[in-house]
Amino acid sequence: MRRYRLTLAPLTAFGTPLSGDTLFGQLCWTLRHQLGNERLVQLLQGYAAGNPFAVVSDAMPSGHIPLPVVPSRLWQQGSDDSVADRKALKKKRWLPLDAFTADFSQWQSLARSDAEAALAQGCAHAGTRLRDQPHNTINRQTGTTGEGAFAPYTMPQIWFDQAMRLDVHVVLDETRLSLAELTAAIDAIGSTGYGRDASIGLGKYQRTTEPAVVDDRPVAGGNSYLTLGPCAPQGQGFCPHRSTYQVLTRFGRHGDLAVQSGNPFKRPVLMARAAGVFWPQTVDASRRFIGQGLGGANQPVSSTMPETVHQGYAPVIVIRCPEEALT
Repeated sequence: MRRYRLTLAPLTAFGTPLSGDTLFGQLCWTLRHQLGNERLVQLLQGYAAGNPFAVVSDAMPSGHIPLPVVPSRLWQQGSDDSVADRKALKKKRWLPLDAFTADFSQWQSLARSDAEAALAQGCAHAGTRLRDQPHNTINRQTGTTGEGAFAPYTMPQIWFDQAMRLDVHVVLDETRLSLAELTAAIDAIGSTGYGRDASIGLGKYQRTTEPAVVDDRPVAGGNSYLTLGPCAPQGQGFCPHRSTYQVLTRFGRHGDLAVQSGNPFKRPVLMARAAGVFWPQTVDASRRFIGQGLGGANQPVSSTMPETVHQGYAPVIVIRCPEEALT
Protein backbone atom coordinates (compact mmCIF):
# COMPACT_ATOMS: atom_id res chain seq x y z
CA MET A 1 0.00 0.00 0.00
CA ARG A 2 1.13 3.54 -0.77
CA ARG A 3 0.47 6.78 1.03
CA TYR A 4 -0.66 9.67 -1.13
CA ARG A 5 -0.97 13.33 -0.24
CA LEU A 6 -3.92 15.25 -1.70
CA THR A 7 -3.90 19.04 -1.42
CA LEU A 8 -7.33 20.67 -1.22
CA ALA A 9 -8.48 24.28 -1.52
CA PRO A 10 -11.69 25.04 0.43
CA LEU A 11 -14.24 26.91 -1.68
CA THR A 12 -16.97 27.45 0.92
CA ALA A 13 -17.50 27.34 4.65
CA PHE A 14 -17.65 23.90 6.31
CA GLY A 15 -20.21 22.64 8.77
CA THR A 16 -18.09 19.64 9.79
CA PRO A 17 -14.31 19.55 10.40
CA LEU A 18 -12.42 17.49 7.80
CA SER A 19 -11.82 14.42 9.94
CA GLY A 20 -10.39 11.23 8.47
CA ASP A 21 -13.05 8.82 9.71
CA THR A 22 -15.91 11.09 8.62
CA LEU A 23 -14.36 11.66 5.19
CA PHE A 24 -13.91 7.89 4.80
CA GLY A 25 -17.60 7.36 5.48
CA GLN A 26 -18.57 9.85 2.80
CA LEU A 27 -16.01 8.28 0.47
CA CYS A 28 -17.77 4.92 0.83
CA TRP A 29 -21.15 6.46 -0.05
CA THR A 30 -19.61 8.19 -3.07
CA LEU A 31 -17.99 4.97 -4.30
CA ARG A 32 -21.34 3.25 -3.96
CA HIS A 33 -22.93 5.85 -6.24
CA GLN A 34 -20.06 5.84 -8.74
CA LEU A 35 -19.09 2.15 -8.85
CA GLY A 36 -22.19 0.39 -7.55
CA ASN A 37 -23.10 -1.28 -4.28
CA GLU A 38 -21.61 -4.64 -5.30
CA ARG A 39 -18.19 -3.06 -5.85
CA LEU A 40 -18.34 -1.31 -2.48
CA VAL A 41 -19.17 -4.60 -0.77
CA GLN A 42 -16.10 -6.13 -2.43
CA LEU A 43 -13.92 -3.23 -1.28
CA LEU A 44 -15.11 -3.63 2.31
CA GLN A 45 -14.42 -7.36 2.49
CA GLY A 46 -11.99 -7.93 5.35
CA TYR A 47 -12.28 -4.31 6.51
CA ALA A 48 -12.96 -5.25 10.13
CA ALA A 49 -10.22 -7.91 9.98
CA GLY A 50 -7.25 -5.59 9.41
CA ASN A 51 -7.52 -5.34 5.64
CA PRO A 52 -8.78 -1.85 4.64
CA PHE A 53 -8.76 -0.74 1.01
CA ALA A 54 -8.07 2.88 2.01
CA VAL A 55 -7.18 4.77 5.19
CA VAL A 56 -7.84 8.51 5.30
CA SER A 57 -6.15 11.10 7.53
CA ASP A 58 -7.49 14.30 9.03
CA ALA A 59 -6.97 17.45 6.98
CA MET A 60 -3.97 19.49 8.12
CA PRO A 61 -2.40 22.77 6.98
CA SER A 62 -0.44 22.05 3.81
CA GLY A 63 3.21 21.27 4.49
CA HIS A 64 2.64 20.27 8.11
CA ILE A 65 2.03 17.20 10.25
CA PRO A 66 0.51 17.08 13.76
CA LEU A 67 2.82 17.78 16.68
CA PRO A 68 2.90 14.60 18.81
CA VAL A 69 0.80 14.60 21.97
CA VAL A 70 3.43 13.87 24.64
CA PRO A 71 4.22 15.14 28.16
CA SER A 72 5.65 18.67 28.14
CA ARG A 73 8.83 17.49 29.87
CA LEU A 74 9.92 15.92 26.58
CA TRP A 75 10.19 19.33 24.94
CA GLN A 76 13.17 21.63 25.20
CA GLN A 77 12.43 24.18 27.93
CA GLY A 78 12.92 27.87 27.10
CA SER A 79 14.19 30.59 29.40
CA ASP A 80 10.69 32.09 29.77
CA ASP A 81 8.46 29.78 31.78
CA SER A 82 5.64 32.26 32.32
CA VAL A 83 1.98 31.32 32.15
CA ALA A 84 1.61 33.31 28.91
CA ASP A 85 4.52 31.44 27.36
CA ARG A 86 3.08 28.04 28.32
CA LYS A 87 -0.31 28.99 26.87
CA ALA A 88 1.35 30.05 23.62
CA LEU A 89 3.26 26.77 23.40
CA LYS A 90 0.06 24.76 23.89
CA LYS A 91 -1.36 26.35 20.73
CA LYS A 92 1.55 25.10 18.65
CA ARG A 93 0.16 21.88 17.18
CA TRP A 94 1.55 21.75 13.62
CA LEU A 95 5.11 20.69 12.80
CA PRO A 96 6.49 21.94 9.47
CA LEU A 97 7.75 19.08 7.32
CA ASP A 98 11.20 20.68 7.03
CA ALA A 99 11.51 20.55 10.84
CA PHE A 100 10.91 16.80 11.00
CA THR A 101 14.65 16.05 10.84
CA ALA A 102 15.41 18.22 13.89
CA ASP A 103 15.94 16.69 17.31
CA PHE A 104 12.66 15.58 18.88
CA SER A 105 13.09 17.87 21.90
CA GLN A 106 13.09 20.91 19.58
CA TRP A 107 9.86 20.07 17.75
CA GLN A 108 7.58 22.12 19.98
CA SER A 109 9.74 25.25 19.60
CA LEU A 110 9.70 24.77 15.81
CA ALA A 111 5.97 23.99 15.65
CA ARG A 112 3.29 26.47 14.59
CA SER A 113 -0.13 27.43 15.84
CA ASP A 114 -3.15 27.41 13.53
CA ALA A 115 -2.60 31.10 12.77
CA GLU A 116 1.14 30.69 12.18
CA ALA A 117 0.61 27.72 9.85
CA ALA A 118 -1.92 29.77 7.88
CA LEU A 119 0.36 32.81 7.67
CA ALA A 120 3.14 30.55 6.38
CA GLN A 121 0.86 29.78 3.42
CA GLY A 122 0.29 33.45 2.69
CA CYS A 123 -3.12 33.75 4.33
CA ALA A 124 -4.19 37.25 5.28
CA HIS A 125 -5.40 36.21 8.73
CA ALA A 126 -5.56 33.16 10.99
CA GLY A 127 -6.62 30.89 8.12
CA THR A 128 -9.81 29.59 9.74
CA ARG A 129 -12.56 31.40 11.59
CA LEU A 130 -15.57 30.01 13.43
CA ARG A 131 -18.83 31.87 12.88
CA ASP A 132 -22.39 31.28 14.02
CA GLN A 133 -24.95 31.08 11.22
CA PRO A 134 -28.53 32.01 12.26
CA HIS A 135 -31.34 29.65 11.21
CA ASN A 136 -35.09 30.10 11.38
CA THR A 137 -38.00 27.68 11.21
CA ILE A 138 -41.28 29.28 10.13
CA ASN A 139 -44.58 28.23 11.68
CA ARG A 140 -46.90 27.91 8.67
CA GLN A 141 -49.94 28.76 10.78
CA THR A 142 -48.58 32.08 12.05
CA GLY A 143 -46.09 32.87 9.28
CA THR A 144 -43.41 33.70 11.86
CA THR A 145 -40.93 32.07 14.18
CA GLY A 146 -41.92 31.29 17.74
CA GLU A 147 -40.99 29.10 20.68
CA GLY A 148 -39.94 25.47 20.96
CA ALA A 149 -39.38 23.90 17.53
CA PHE A 150 -39.91 27.30 15.88
CA ALA A 151 -37.36 29.20 17.98
CA PRO A 152 -34.46 30.76 16.01
CA TYR A 153 -31.10 29.03 16.52
CA THR A 154 -27.52 29.19 15.32
CA MET A 155 -25.12 26.59 13.92
CA PRO A 156 -21.32 26.98 13.79
CA GLN A 157 -19.54 27.24 10.44
CA ILE A 158 -15.82 27.01 9.68
CA TRP A 159 -14.60 29.70 7.26
CA PHE A 160 -11.26 29.50 5.48
CA ASP A 161 -8.97 32.13 4.00
CA GLN A 162 -8.85 32.04 0.19
CA ALA A 163 -5.16 31.12 0.30
CA MET A 164 -5.64 28.25 2.75
CA ARG A 165 -4.56 24.82 1.54
CA LEU A 166 -5.18 21.54 3.35
CA ASP A 167 -3.35 18.22 3.01
CA VAL A 168 -5.19 14.90 3.32
CA HIS A 169 -3.14 11.69 3.36
CA VAL A 170 -4.65 8.48 2.01
CA VAL A 171 -3.07 5.04 2.36
CA LEU A 172 -4.38 3.17 -0.67
CA ASP A 173 -4.44 -0.47 -1.77
CA GLU A 174 -4.30 0.04 -5.53
CA THR A 175 -4.91 -3.63 -6.23
CA ARG A 176 -8.49 -3.05 -5.03
CA LEU A 177 -9.17 0.63 -5.77
CA SER A 178 -7.19 2.54 -8.37
CA LEU A 179 -5.79 6.01 -7.75
CA ALA A 180 -8.01 7.35 -10.55
CA GLU A 181 -11.11 5.92 -8.85
CA LEU A 182 -10.04 7.41 -5.52
CA THR A 183 -9.43 10.89 -6.91
CA ALA A 184 -12.71 10.79 -8.86
CA ALA A 185 -14.57 10.08 -5.62
CA ILE A 186 -12.65 12.73 -3.65
CA ASP A 187 -13.37 15.28 -6.38
CA ALA A 188 -17.06 14.33 -6.39
CA ILE A 189 -17.27 14.96 -2.63
CA GLY A 190 -15.68 18.36 -3.16
CA SER A 191 -18.23 19.21 -5.85
CA THR A 192 -21.33 18.14 -3.92
CA GLY A 193 -20.12 19.14 -0.46
CA TYR A 194 -18.70 17.41 2.60
CA GLY A 195 -20.36 17.01 5.97
CA ARG A 196 -23.22 18.87 7.58
CA ASP A 197 -25.33 21.24 5.47
CA ALA A 198 -23.72 20.19 2.19
CA SER A 199 -27.21 20.41 0.70
CA ILE A 200 -27.24 24.17 1.28
CA GLY A 201 -23.76 24.81 -0.13
CA LEU A 202 -21.29 24.00 2.65
CA GLY A 203 -18.25 21.73 2.50
CA LYS A 204 -17.11 22.37 -1.08
CA TYR A 205 -13.45 22.15 -2.10
CA GLN A 206 -11.24 21.34 -5.08
CA ARG A 207 -7.95 19.54 -5.53
CA THR A 208 -5.13 21.90 -6.46
CA THR A 209 -2.52 19.33 -7.53
CA GLU A 210 -2.23 15.72 -8.60
CA PRO A 211 -1.82 13.22 -5.74
CA ALA A 212 1.79 12.99 -4.57
CA VAL A 213 3.37 9.76 -3.34
CA VAL A 214 4.76 10.20 0.17
CA ASP A 215 7.94 8.22 0.69
CA ASP A 216 8.81 8.36 4.37
CA ARG A 217 12.53 8.51 4.96
CA PRO A 218 13.83 5.86 7.37
CA VAL A 219 14.18 7.28 10.87
CA ALA A 220 17.29 6.12 12.69
CA GLY A 221 16.22 4.39 15.88
CA GLY A 222 12.51 4.82 15.13
CA ASN A 223 10.55 3.39 18.06
CA SER A 224 6.93 4.58 17.77
CA TYR A 225 4.15 5.64 15.43
CA LEU A 226 2.66 9.13 15.09
CA THR A 227 -0.97 9.01 13.93
CA LEU A 228 -2.39 11.39 11.31
CA GLY A 229 -6.04 10.75 12.16
CA PRO A 230 -8.34 9.22 14.78
CA CYS A 231 -7.84 5.51 15.38
CA ALA A 232 -8.97 2.63 17.57
CA PRO A 233 -5.73 1.22 19.08
CA GLN A 234 -7.46 -1.05 21.61
CA GLY A 235 -6.07 -4.58 21.70
CA GLN A 236 -3.36 -3.85 19.13
CA GLY A 237 -0.45 -4.66 21.44
CA PHE A 238 0.81 -1.12 22.01
CA CYS A 239 2.58 -0.34 25.29
CA PRO A 240 -0.03 1.19 27.65
CA HIS A 241 2.61 3.03 29.70
CA ARG A 242 4.63 4.75 26.98
CA SER A 243 1.86 5.39 24.44
CA THR A 244 0.37 8.89 24.73
CA TYR A 245 -2.85 10.16 23.18
CA GLN A 246 -6.07 12.10 23.75
CA VAL A 247 -9.37 10.22 23.94
CA LEU A 248 -12.19 10.93 21.50
CA THR A 249 -15.75 9.62 21.72
CA ARG A 250 -17.31 9.63 18.26
CA PHE A 251 -21.09 9.96 18.24
CA GLY A 252 -21.54 9.08 14.59
CA ARG A 253 -24.58 9.04 12.39
CA HIS A 254 -25.36 7.89 8.89
CA GLY A 255 -25.20 10.15 5.86
CA ASP A 256 -26.55 10.08 2.34
CA LEU A 257 -29.51 7.71 1.77
CA ALA A 258 -29.36 6.27 5.30
CA VAL A 259 -30.42 9.63 6.75
CA GLN A 260 -33.96 8.70 5.73
CA SER A 261 -33.83 5.32 7.49
CA GLY A 262 -35.71 6.56 10.54
CA ASN A 263 -32.74 6.04 12.87
CA PRO A 264 -29.58 7.63 11.44
CA PHE A 265 -27.61 7.43 14.70
CA LYS A 266 -24.78 4.95 15.27
CA ARG A 267 -23.48 3.56 18.52
CA PRO A 268 -20.72 5.70 20.13
CA VAL A 269 -17.16 4.48 19.57
CA LEU A 270 -14.11 5.27 21.69
CA MET A 271 -11.08 6.39 19.71
CA ALA A 272 -7.74 8.19 20.08
CA ARG A 273 -7.39 11.57 18.41
CA ALA A 274 -4.82 12.35 15.73
CA ALA A 275 -1.27 13.12 16.92
CA GLY A 276 -1.17 10.13 19.29
CA VAL A 277 2.15 8.32 19.82
CA PHE A 278 1.91 4.52 20.01
CA TRP A 279 4.73 2.19 21.01
CA PRO A 280 4.77 -1.34 19.54
CA GLN A 281 7.12 -4.07 20.68
CA THR A 282 8.96 -3.76 17.37
CA VAL A 283 8.56 -0.94 14.85
CA ASP A 284 7.85 -1.93 11.26
CA ALA A 285 9.26 0.90 9.13
CA SER A 286 7.14 -0.20 6.17
CA ARG A 287 3.86 -0.01 8.09
CA ARG A 288 1.56 2.67 6.71
CA PHE A 289 -1.33 2.57 9.20
CA ILE A 290 -2.38 1.25 12.61
CA GLY A 291 -5.70 0.60 14.31
CA GLN A 292 -8.66 -1.56 13.41
CA GLY A 293 -11.86 -1.51 11.44
CA LEU A 294 -14.93 -1.03 13.61
CA GLY A 295 -18.41 -2.38 13.00
CA GLY A 296 -19.54 -4.98 10.53
CA ALA A 297 -22.04 -7.79 11.07
CA ASN A 298 -20.13 -9.34 14.00
CA GLN A 299 -19.86 -6.13 16.06
CA PRO A 300 -22.33 -3.68 14.50
CA VAL A 301 -22.09 0.04 15.17
CA SER A 302 -25.48 0.57 13.55
CA SER A 303 -28.80 -1.12 14.24
CA THR A 304 -30.23 0.29 11.02
CA MET A 305 -27.46 -1.01 8.73
CA PRO A 306 -25.54 -3.79 10.56
CA GLU A 307 -23.04 -4.04 7.71
CA THR A 308 -21.86 -0.47 8.41
CA VAL A 309 -18.16 -0.01 9.24
CA HIS A 310 -16.35 2.87 10.89
CA GLN A 311 -12.75 3.79 10.12
CA GLY A 312 -10.71 2.93 13.19
CA TYR A 313 -7.46 3.02 11.19
CA ALA A 314 -5.10 5.98 10.87
CA PRO A 315 -2.09 6.67 8.61
CA VAL A 316 1.13 6.79 10.60
CA ILE A 317 4.68 8.14 10.46
CA VAL A 318 7.53 6.41 12.26
CA ILE A 319 9.26 8.72 14.75
CA ARG A 320 11.93 8.45 17.43
CA CYS A 321 10.55 9.47 20.81
CA PRO A 322 12.86 9.67 23.88
CA GLU A 323 11.99 6.49 25.75
CA GLU A 324 13.77 7.31 28.99
CA ALA A 325 11.51 10.32 29.61
CA LEU A 326 8.35 8.20 29.49
CA THR A 327 9.36 5.38 31.84
